[in-house]
Amino acid sequence: MNDKIVRFKTLVWKFRETSFKYPDHSEIPKKKITSPKDFFELFQPLFKEEPSELFVVAWLSSSNRVVGFEKVTLGLLNSSLVDPRSVFRGAIIANCANIILSHNHPSGNVEASQEDISITKTLVEAGKIIGINIFDHIIFAEDKFTSFVERRLM
Repeated sequence: MNDKIVRFKTLVWKFRETSFKYPDHSEIPKKKITSPKDFFELFQPLFKEEPSELFVVAWLSSSNRVVGFEKVTLGLLNSSLVDPRSVFRGAIIANCANIILSHNHPSGNVEASQEDISITKTLVEAGKIIGINIFDHIIFAEDKFTSFVERRLM
């Protein structure tokens, strides 16, 4: 029994040493999100000049204020691989029950691809299992955006 306690404490210690580090979020104010347009206006500077596809997860408080975000993947010119564990890790650590998914289309095409729709459905289902609600998935393209909720894609 003592051996198990020692191993557990060692694991906890190792986790603390390698634990998730919060990125600097000073450029994103802790604004309340009431619409997809609010989110677009807040995060557009992050995506505006990005030549590759970038996937970002924003963590929201229970009152829908942005408490942080994470750049989950930076992809190729026209695709970005998204791992569900990476999408939810930050929200779990930040103890947030709500997130907004977002990514850009460097091509300028604001429409959701079949791949975008498929991965979003997978992430929504995964979120239900672990108790994290996905409020929306926003696609950025130049000065335009698409909301999955507004388009009834989720």
